[in-house]
Amino acid sequence: MDLYDLIVIGAGPGGYEAALEGASLGMKTALVEKNEVGGTCLNRGCIPTKSLLHASGLFREMKNACLFGLSAEQVSFSLESIQRYKEENVRKLRLGIEQRLGKQKITLFRGTAAVTGPHEVKISGKEEQVIEGRLILAAPGSVPSVPPVPGGDSPLVMTSDELLSYQGPVFSRLLIIGGGVIGMEFASVFQALGSQVVVLEAMDRILANFDKELSQSLKMLMKKRGAEIHTAAQVISLQEAPGNKVLCHYKEKEHTLCLEADGVLFATGRKPCISGLFSPGCRPAMDRECLLTDENFRTSIPSIYAVGDATGKIQLAHAAAAQGICAVRHMAGKAPAIRLDIVPSCVYTDPEIASVGMTLEKAIAAGIDAQSRKYPMSANGKSVLTLQERGFVKVVYDRESHKVLGAQLMCARASDLISEFTSAVAHGFTVEQMAEVIRPHPSFSEGISEAVNLCL
Repeated sequence: MDLYDLIVIGAGPGGYEAALEGASLGMKTALVEKNEVGGTCLNRGCIPTKSLLHASGLFREMKNACLFGLSAEQVSFSLESIQRYKEENVRKLRLGIEQRLGKQKITLFRGTAAVTGPHEVKISGKEEQVIEGRLILAAPGSVPSVPPVPGGDSPLVMTSDELLSYQGPVFSRLLIIGGGVIGMEFASVFQALGSQVVVLEAMDRILANFDKELSQSLKMLMKKRGAEIHTAAQVISLQEAPGNKVLCHYKEKEHTLCLEADGVLFATGRKPCISGLFSPGCRPAMDRECLLTDENFRTSIPSIYAVGDATGKIQLAHAAAAQGICAVRHMAGKAPAIRLDIVPSCVYTDPEIASVGMTLEKAIAAGIDAQSRKYPMSANGKSVLTLQERGFVKVVYDRESHKVLGAQLMCARASDLISEFTSAVAHGFTVEQMAEVIRPHPSFSEGISEAVNLCL
């Protein structure tokens, strides 16, 4: 029986980064993956979605080429070709991860893992084998969560997994159930490709976990582009209709309504993928479907750690990767190398949305004497010359100390710009310190200078 210092289950960002960290610290490491390395993020999430967003965004720009003084006639697209472009991106990145694992001498097992003891993992693949490890780290990821809506099993109803591989005719009308990050990103893709998009969100606003102004601004912009967005809307049932259509019955403001679509996406969140992961005699403590861990990601079984989506914490690839690295460093008796309390969140709509730290509302609720200043990106030179429609940079800071508490951005390249604010929050920078930095002109980053200067 093979003996390892560390066995990692799941080769998504949380898993493969943990394995790489373990190997770099001299641990003999095994990594078990039942599908492809890269996990949901690379194969069925972040990278595929952003590939579709990039391609559809280019198509929208090409259709509006005349606004730049250009001529682009008979602009068209092939969804099949876009999917090939997406798959090539995934293939290249997957190969890169496999090469990194090989260079670190990490043993990669292909198969389904089951933890059968505190130090034992059974792998079911082409052949069954058992490996032993001094420590085990579970990073099994998550799968789409589908509510039990009558009619939800129709072939016209999909999750993000199915829609990411869809190559049929572009929907004339796509219904998206769920106005969170996943739902709004897919809404952006198919709206850009010409579909009439309808979003039904049960909460009172889309992107409910983000700053209210971000939610409102995105809703206004997407409605301007032709989307229908219904909030506080409860789906009652789905029903197949003649002409390869689906009827959705839903309740909004005490009224029962019906709409028709030729495709439906369930974008109602994700749930931990832990079915069959632990044998009955070796199951760590759980809260519903989530694995419970302490601050070092150790479960109730001391030799077993868990990170990522399956722990019920923030479901972001970069958060899982950081957790995996910190968990392994704890195993090795080393201090964490990454701050886990400050995690930026991004939505890759057009324009992008990004947020880190506290919103003004949360800062005030926490008893902090905070205030905010907002710079409209309509005055930014790079935004003007690239014809950006709407955007802003908002800074939240402590009124007395002037320390930056958080930031919310809605603008081009927001997912890149947010890192500057992440560093500021992590290191306790003041708005004066952020204002000291010269940023290039013209650039989107000038919006940061303008925003922090408004705070002085």
